[in-house]
This record gives sequence, structure tokens and C-alpha cells, in this order.
Amino acid sequence: MTKEADFDAVVIGAGLTGLYQTYRLREMGYRVLGVEGGDNIGGVWHYNRYPGARIDSESEVYGYFWNEQLMQEWNWSERFAAQPEVLSYIHRAAEIMDIRKDYIFNARVNKAVYDDDANLYKLEFQQPDRAPVTARFVFSALGPLSAPQMPNIPSINTFKGDSYHTANWPRDPNGVGPAKLDFSNKRVAVIGLGSTGVQMIQEMGKQAKQLTVFLRSPNWCTPLGNGPMEPERMDYIKSHYNEFTAKCDASLAGFPHEFILKNLFDVPQEERDAKLEELYKGPGFSLWLAAYQDVLSDPAANKYVSDFVAEKIRERVKDPRIAELLIPKDHGFGMKRVPLETNYYEVYNQENVSVVDLNTTPITRITPDGIQTTDALHEFDVIIYATGFDAVKGSWNRIDIRGTGGVALEDEWNKGVKTYMGMQCPGFPNFFMLVGPQSGATFCNIPRCSALAVDWLSEMMAHAKNTDIQRIEPEVAAAEGYTLYCSKLMGKLLLGQTNSWFTGINKNIEGRDKREVLLFVGGNPRFREYCDDVRDNSYKGFIMS
Repeated sequence: MTKEADFDAVVIGAGLTGLYQTYRLREMGYRVLGVEGGDNIGGVWHYNRYPGARIDSESEVYGYFWNEQLMQEWNWSERFAAQPEVLSYIHRAAEIMDIRKDYIFNARVNKAVYDDDANLYKLEFQQPDRAPVTARFVFSALGPLSAPQMPNIPSINTFKGDSYHTANWPRDPNGVGPAKLDFSNKRVAVIGLGSTGVQMIQEMGKQAKQLTVFLRSPNWCTPLGNGPMEPERMDYIKSHYNEFTAKCDASLAGFPHEFILKNLFDVPQEERDAKLEELYKGPGFSLWLAAYQDVLSDPAANKYVSDFVAEKIRERVKDPRIAELLIPKDHGFGMKRVPLETNYYEVYNQENVSVVDLNTTPITRITPDGIQTTDALHEFDVIIYATGFDAVKGSWNRIDIRGTGGVALEDEWNKGVKTYMGMQCPGFPNFFMLVGPQSGATFCNIPRCSALAVDWLSEMMAHAKNTDIQRIEPEVAAAEGYTLYCSKLMGKLLLGQTNSWFTGINKNIEGRDKREVLLFVGGNPRFREYCDDVRDNSYKGFIMS
């Protein structure tokens, strides 16, 4: 029997995606509550305040494109904005949406249980003073990179110096950026060489008295191509936003880059090498997402580009031994997300920077004085863990989500992730995921791509409101068919054959050693076509009642 819920809908998360979904539901007349585990809005940009944090999307395509006031009012100061500016942008957008009044903060959901008889979810919170709330529909905007993961190293809590995970960096109490910490007389260790680690190493190389990089799995990194946003360019952007967004919407991953519609070896060597040189300099993901169309699918073409980037590393790093350590051996270029950098490789030429190769001398434990490897104790004042996240699934797995019959979502995912359009899982009616497993927005420029998903879901919720639909759940066959589609798309790209967070591998989590289908890699146009076909055929694959 259906009974009255406290709210028509609850949105979990106050990042860019959650704020927009809450706004859309409110504007449609739903009684909606936003809940956020932290003390303010901003999502990853609220938490990830480490020195050097910035976006790898061009500033002009990172944000909201539905509000003309915000688009014309906001002036970016850099081609690739730094964390404080991004968070300030989100705060201003929240003011325009007048969205804070719809949220409660310091309300971290730890349980969401579906009541079959009442057709509603009961949400409970970690904070004991927070009373549970009930809702007919739940929208989980948790983020694919928002569950920080510490490395699996013995005695990690015994270090007597300062230690930080980059996703929980100390905040400036009076601003939107990092706390002002002094590393000028500190011996600093950095563990982790993903995008965050690269940004952190660039900054610590400037600030620390001595920086030691613990290197296990290097990535292929290319120049960001950052610089000031000239006023003339900002003016041009404001009058041509429709062109920028159209370019993103036509691309593979929602960035303003398009592949060259030729195969690499069909182009004369002199011409192809000149093009690679041009793309290498950026801006942004130019070499990754705007090179020849077969680079991410043909092993020979991929090796050619990998060899090209390897030579760039050898040119930039003076010590040949260190250069070779920084060249990935376990994957080709672009098979993992490509960190973008500014003078990153040159950091390794500095006298105050050293490298410990964990492939030959692994870490055995953390000690009160530093990091013990198999051959030495390295003493430090500060240890920085740039070890990333329990990616894509992690934020959902950290909530006890129960569907029909009390079935746990984590248990179902342990058998194999199955979703319909990355938005719902069978057996979990009225529970929606935004930018989660198999979403078209996860392997993407998230603000742009998640907005497309929010708009589509909001259109479906408008239909539900107009037709008094109280329950929405995907058919098992529909979810199985969509997941198979995602798997086939992954199989066409080399990144689907690589161990990374793209494929669910995480060396710091027990049992995460088997590849999974977590991404939709068919590109923006193909995902929109799929969604539009579902809508135009009376939301086929969904059971609505």
C-alpha cells in the first residue's frame, strides 16, 4: 500500500550534478530535499583543495549551460581553472538557483532502504542527531571519484609527522581554497601518480625542502596548455557558447576535441608526426581525444603514439634512469585517463627531488619516522597520499542501499554490475544514479554530460508527475541488454583491455582484481540516441505504475 512520504524526492549530493537535479525537480513542483554529507556545497571541489588542484576540461566547457545569466556574468581567469575558482563558480551558480534552502548539510546517508509495501525509501544518516527521512524517489548524485581510498600499507596510522590524503586536504577557513601550509623546511613524500599525484608533485617540487616521489605505476602525461584567459577570448566565448557546447555534444567524451577521421598509418609519416607534435602541446586532451581515429583501438597505431610520448619524456627528464621509470610499461597511451601537466617532468630534474622505485623496492610499512621499503627507511616530516578513490562504484557501496525484498545493491554488484542506461538497477525501484556505473556521463566531461542525463531524467519525472506514476523500475532484460551493449563498446577500445579504475581494478581494495564493465564509451551522440529512443518508445525497458 502506498503511503505519504516526507518528500517526493531526495537528492543525495551537492556537487554540480546534484545541485542541478535538485533544482530541476523543485522547478517541476516536486517536494524535494537535497542532502549533503559535508558542511557546504561543491562536491569534489569542496573536498579536493590540495595545492595545484585544477580542472582538465577547458574552463568554458566546465559548468552549467542552461542559465544565460551565469554564462554571461562569469569570467574565467585561466584557460583551465584552479580549484578555488571552480568552487567560487559553483557557489555563484547556487545563488542564482537559490538552492541552499532546499538542502540540509552534515547529513551523510549511511542507509537507504526500500519499503515494498509503502513504496518509499527510508534514509538514515551517520549523524545520530539527524532523524531519518522518507522519499518516494531517490536520486544519488554521489560522484564517480568521491570515495577517498587510502593505500593498503601496514601501520599506516603510526606516522608521527603530518599526513594528508589529497581528497581531504585542510581547508582555508576563510576562503574556498587550501589551508596555507608551509612546506619550505619539510621533507615531503608523495605516494600516487594519477592526475592528482601529478598536480601535487608539480606544486611540492616548488614548495618542499626535499620531495621524494614513491613511484609504482606511472602514467602517460601530456602538457595541459594552460594560461590566462584573455578578455577578448572570454568575450568571444560568451557570444559563441552554443558552438562550444555543440562541439562537446558531438564528441566521444564531452570535451571540445574531435578525432581526425583518418587512420594513423594512412597519413604520410612527416604529416602524422607534425600533427602529433601539434597535439602534444595541448590544450587539454588534444592528443588523447583529437588524434587519429584508430589510436585508441588499433595496437600498432597506439604503440606509435606511445613511442612518440615516451621520447618526449626522455627529452624532458635529464636522468635516463628516471626517465625510463616514468615511462609506463603496463599500458599504452590513452588506455588510462591521461593526467595533464605543467612542467611535471621537469620537476624530476630538480636537486631537491628524488624517486623511489616501488617495483624494485616495495613499501613494507609506515613507521613513526617515515616509510620503510625493502631496502631502507626513508624519513619524512610529511606524507601525502595521492592514492585516489574507490572509483565509480565506491560511493554507492559505502551506503547500505536495499531494494525489493531487502536485497543489497553491493551484493548485486558483487555478482556483476547491471544497469539500465546507467540510471537504474533492476530490483531497486525509484532509485536513480547520476554519473555512476555505465552512465553516459562517467567517461565524459562530467558537468556537460551529467546535465544531459539530468535533463533526460527530469523529462521522465515530468511525465511521471503528469500521469501519476508512483513507481519506476527497469526490466531485467533491458538492463542485461544495455550492459551487454556497454561491454561490446568497451571491447572495441584498448582501454577495455587495461587494468585501471576505468575497468574496476583497484590494487588497494581486496577483491578488486577482476575487470568489470563500468563505463559507457560509445560517445555522447550514441548515448543521447539511445536515451531518446527509449523516451520516444514510451520509455521502453522501464516498468511504470
